[in-house]
Amino acid sequence: MSREQRRAIAEQLRQAPERPAATTIDQMRAGFAALMSQYPVPTDHRETPTTLAGRPAVLVEPPRDPRPGTILYFHGGSFSLGSPHTAMALTANLVLRTGIRALSLDYRLAPEHPFPAGIEDGVAAYRSLLEDHDPSSIVFAGDSAGGGLSVTTTLAARDAGLPLPAGIVAFSPGLDHTYSGKSMVTKEEADPFFTRESLSKTGQLYLAGANPAQPLLAPAVHADLTGFPPILLQVGSNEVLLDDAVRLAERAREADVDVILDITADVPHVFQTFTDTLDEAGQALDRAALFIKQRLG
Repeated sequence: MSREQRRAIAEQLRQAPERPAATTIDQMRAGFAALMSQYPVPTDHRETPTTLAGRPAVLVEPPRDPRPGTILYFHGGSFSLGSPHTAMALTANLVLRTGIRALSLDYRLAPEHPFPAGIEDGVAAYRSLLEDHDPSSIVFAGDSAGGGLSVTTTLAARDAGLPLPAGIVAFSPGLDHTYSGKSMVTKEEADPFFTRESLSKTGQLYLAGANPAQPLLAPAVHADLTGFPPILLQVGSNEVLLDDAVRLAERAREADVDVILDITADVPHVFQTFTDTLDEAGQALDRAALFIKQRLG
């Protein structure tokens, strides 16, 4: 990865229309969709609209018969933006690299549906999958807020007495609505997209007055991960969210949970999206695909 590539990506993100200052939620959603439409989506996968536990979803399949297993994917977007389509670059790349189908869930968004609506949708979708699939054949994956949901959905499923999936993959996950990680300050100049203030503004839409200091809103700080399946956390060193992943990895180790903390230097939030400009993006997706294949046998 060249310094010129890093500089170009940082400038692109600084100009991104998703930034919340002085915009309505509809404008933010339109801007986020426009931003994500710029990133390359592979052309040789199949997309089929479907439903999962009463919510819209997209079935993403490889061009040939898929290998056994299912990736339940949660898109990013600060819990209030995005859809399965805005995350399709990541979802399709995982499908093509693993040969395993994915179901990308269109969970309810804040502010119309604040916490814990997205988690409830995730658990309901997982319950639906368990009707016909063994939990050992399912992996959760997600990016940004969706990476956070891959963890909190697992927490909620465990506390509901459900058997847990075979693994979790989280790209640049948001795991702390108290925004107490040191990287919120130390990485503010390096992060071309987020600040603690911008995260807090959009986070308030999801919180809707809920106390953020609880496991389902700040798992990096407050969650007991006992019984969790193996976790892969991928994050860039230039993220204010860096310590969300670092601290969750520490909590996983404390709970004797297998965890891989995969930090790539000098890259931004959800850098895996930039497969057309960063070698590290494809390499990280290859590592994530290997983890998923190993977990699903």
